[in-house]
Amino acid sequence: MKKLLLSSVLSLGLLTPFLSSADDNTPEQRIKAAGFTLPAPVKPIANYVTWRRSGNTLYLSGHGACEGKSVLGKLGSNLNIEQGYDAAQLVGLCALATIKYATGDLSNVKQVLKITGMVNATDTFTGHSKVINGFSDLFVTAFGDDGKAARAAVGMSSLPGNMSVEVSAIIELKD
Repeated sequence: MKKLLLSSVLSLGLLTPFLSSADDNTPEQRIKAAGFTLPAPVKPIANYVTWRRSGNTLYLSGHGACEGKSVLGKLGSNLNIEQGYDAAQLVGLCALATIKYATGDLSNVKQVLKITGMVNATDTFTGHSKVINGFSDLFVTAFGDDGKAARAAVGMSSLPGNMSVEVSAIIELKD
């Protein structure tokens, strides 16, 4: 009897409003629901472009945070893993702003293919992957499993302007 009642309710679509999930939302709605706001996209500070598209592949140049909000410093010296994670999250928001600018809508992303995260770190720092998780976790918030990418998280002896985190990415777009 319970199976028949549930089957009837489902076939009538009476539970549809209650069964919606985050998967029904756009990437921007998921980002907003998580408490984030996309900044204005960054402009190049040297002789390069912030993105380049070839077919359905979008290549993002190395990004720091937008709007001059880069967290400056060196992991293992004057910054800890939590501060690095937050810095990588800011970089992720900037990268998302660039993707939106390049494609018109974050819903045009099919999947994130590759993330290369660079961490300004001391030679004894070993938490690079925990820092770059700030970027990766944000992309999973936006795109679900399609935001998970092949990834490198590496240490650098310095980064431009003493920023703590820089990330580049390769994105596959929908047809």
